[in-house]
Amino acid sequence: MKRLTIRARLTLVYGGLFLAAGIVLLAVTYALVSQRLPQGTKTTTSRGEPPPPGIGGRIESMMNEVHTDTLRELLVQGGIALILVSAVAVALGWLVAARMLQPLHHITETARRIAHAPAADRGLHDRIALDGPQDEVKELADTFDVMLEHLDKSFDGQRRFIANASHELRTPLTLNRALLEVAVHREPAVRHLGETLLEINSRHERLIDGLLLLARSESEVGDRSFVDMADIVEHVASQHPAVRISAEEAPTTGNSVLLERIVQNLVENGLRYNVPDGWVHVTSGTRDGLAVVTVSNTGPVVPRYEIPGLFEPFRRLGADRLASQGAGLGLSIVQAVARAHGGHVHAEPREGGGLIVTVTLPLSRELSLVESAP
Repeated sequence: MKRLTIRARLTLVYGGLFLAAGIVLLAVTYALVSQRLPQGTKTTTSRGEPPPPGIGGRIESMMNEVHTDTLRELLVQGGIALILVSAVAVALGWLVAARMLQPLHHITETARRIAHAPAADRGLHDRIALDGPQDEVKELADTFDVMLEHLDKSFDGQRRFIANASHELRTPLTLNRALLEVAVHREPAVRHLGETLLEINSRHERLIDGLLLLARSESEVGDRSFVDMADIVEHVASQHPAVRISAEEAPTTGNSVLLERIVQNLVENGLRYNVPDGWVHVTSGTRDGLAVVTVSNTGPVVPRYEIPGLFEPFRRLGADRLASQGAGLGLSIVQAVARAHGGHVHAEPREGGGLIVTVTLPLSRELSLVESAP
């Protein structure tokens, strides 16, 4: 039975159920007909008198024979009809099973085509796009399409990440080689070369630290503890006196080091991408059952359509890769840390220039239990 295909098993089940139902129907019909057929009993004439001697026995014997022959014919003819109809039902079941399994074959063909694509991620753009009623098979196909869409986006993001990371690492190395070639021909430039190489090495260190932190942020947070985002806001602001704060309690649960990185990166971005005599304002508090941290700043005008790209690794707004001091991972790390803590990051352009970045995190469970207590 295990070696049979689903089509064969469905056909056997359908045919077996039909045969069992036919046998039950034939048995019920036999019992009903047997009760309704007259049997041999004592007969009388129309006047209520007994028939002449010998005639009553023959009539009773004939009625018994008719009763027996009728039931026998019922079983024989009914059995033959049941066998013929069962054979037709099995054939129809075989065809119907093929029709019902056709969407599954389509799903299998699509999955096989994707699996045997020349490159591992080149067939992910293909979709099943199954037509038909909204049944279990259609739901399976739609779920498979959603999974393929997510995988396609993931691989596409991975390709962009590798391309950007390669560019980030290749550019400083090219500059190092050029400076070394200059130093070979110009000995007085060695001091300037050393200072430049130290700056490039610092840039590499920031880039590697950012990549490691990004990888750590995208994994599940295991070590969780009570954290008040107001304390983190005050701590980060103490390192940057130019930052204005409005810190109210915003209790949440998570890794304090990673949560501090959220505020630190947002403040550093706000200071780096600003205008002369600009400002950075950080607030914390609770709203709609969530812990909220908002960082706003003055700065250049940011088109709304470019905001989603700012959260991708190595993306900077209108900044040259080599001239920029950052590694282009700040907002990517903020988004990854927030998602790892069950939160969300939203950015929108501020009227007049700059950004307003809002981070929402789940409230601490301890505080939720206290507020729900009578």
